[in-house]
Amino acid sequence: MQPVVKLVILGRDGILNEYRDDHVKAPAEWQPIDGALEAVARLNHAGWHTVVATNQSGIGRGMIDMASVNAVHAFMNQRLMAVGGRVDAVFFCPHTPEDQCDCRKPQPGLMREIGKRYGIDLRQVPMVADTLRDLQAAHAASCEPHLVLTGRAASLNPEQLAQICAQVPGTVVHPDLAAFAEYLLRRDHLPISAPGELR
Repeated sequence: MQPVVKLVILGRDGILNEYRDDHVKAPAEWQPIDGALEAVARLNHAGWHTVVATNQSGIGRGMIDMASVNAVHAFMNQRLMAVGGRVDAVFFCPHTPEDQCDCRKPQPGLMREIGKRYGIDLRQVPMVADTLRDLQAAHAASCEPHLVLTGRAASLNPEQLAQICAQVPGTVVHPDLAAFAEYLLRRDHLPISAPGELR
């Protein structure tokens, strides 16, 4: 039997890097969130593969071309490598909302594509979001939903946060990606009880 791949799906903007209303159009505009790259490296060193799933409607709107998107992701990977981390792949939707595609979150298309690529049951895959839309995508794809309070979620008040979590049952909230990584690594090392044993 093949070992199960340990896989995490991450959003990009607002999770790995600072969110910009005007889109990240060049490497110089890609600014990592404090501790995020190191969090990816910690996960990698513990045997977790990380992939990015991101909506990039700036492509469909003509604000950024594919060469620029590739340059941004090459820069992101360079910054990750500098701290000992890596992202296996970036899956992105280039469409605008008007295109009504299946790959733009909150639709589950990107996650299902990732599941097929890795041959993995998405119910075993944590997905990290900073918006309700991405949490809904995680839920639609049967991923385990996690919300980090960075990016667009940084300004949520307790009532708004409770409303979002109520819409996507099972959501686990973390201050940032570093806290998510800590949570996952701690959970990884919990002892597995034998039948009839109490933890």
